Amino acid sequence: MSDLTATRADRRVSTGLNKVPDPTAIFWIIKILATTVGETFADFLATNLNLGLTNTTIVMGALLAIVLVFQFRAIRYVPGIYWLAVVLISIVGTLITDNLTDNFGIPLGTTTIVFAIALAVVFAAWYASERTLSIHSITTRRREGFYWLAILFTFALGTAAGDLIAEGLNLGYFVSVLLFAAAIALVGLAYRFANLNAILAFWVAYILTRPLGASLGDFLSQPVADGGLGLGTVGTSAIFLSAILALIISLTVRQRKELASWQADLA
Repeated sequence: MSDLTATRADRRVSTGLNKVPDPTAIFWIIKILATTVGETFADFLATNLNLGLTNTTIVMGALLAIVLVFQFRAIRYVPGIYWLAVVLISIVGTLITDNLTDNFGIPLGTTTIVFAIALAVVFAAWYASERTLSIHSITTRRREGFYWLAILFTFALGTAAGDLIAEGLNLGYFVSVLLFAAAIALVGLAYRFANLNAILAFWVAYILTRPLGASLGDFLSQPVADGGLGLGTVGTSAIFLSAILALIISLTVRQRKELASWQADLA
């Protein structure tokens, strides 16, 4: 095997062992779609099916726990399992914030501060343990545990902060979409042209996709009289889940081709 082939194979081995995907364009697209589903599908279950916030949280929490068992048992990144976990954790993160606000009367300002502190604590413990917050080296169960805990708090924080800004400023759904999209764009520009730390840029953008997706979901699903497009939670959830499924199938096919190529290099 030539040195070039060995290098290429080593790189593919490293990529294959990482349990989470690289933040490519398709990653961010699915993330926003999943975040939107987290908003609309949670509303659908709690309201349209009359499960209520508490029962919906219990059901979705149980499903998330089951999927995370498969995620942790997987030996590499598996698109179907990983993104199902993201969709479910998006729903659960939304429900946690909604429960605290609607069932317990805790102000959004308080939950925003609490979840921001909780996320900071997770990051601090993660860094103290692993000396890195990089998502490119999620190769152990401990790192993966920190990763998913951080993801949960980013969704909860994004929900609380997004709702706080939207309600406090009374922006409306469409303007909120533009505001959070612009904020993400600024993070990208700061990373590209102002040498913003890559890890910091990733996590800030990850948090901001939550209120972006929620605003987008509300804009599409809410009645026209309320400033939305009137697609409803069922229609919006169906459209976005179909898009996520199509992208996951595409990623799975691509991954299988890459693994086949890697195996050919080793032969």
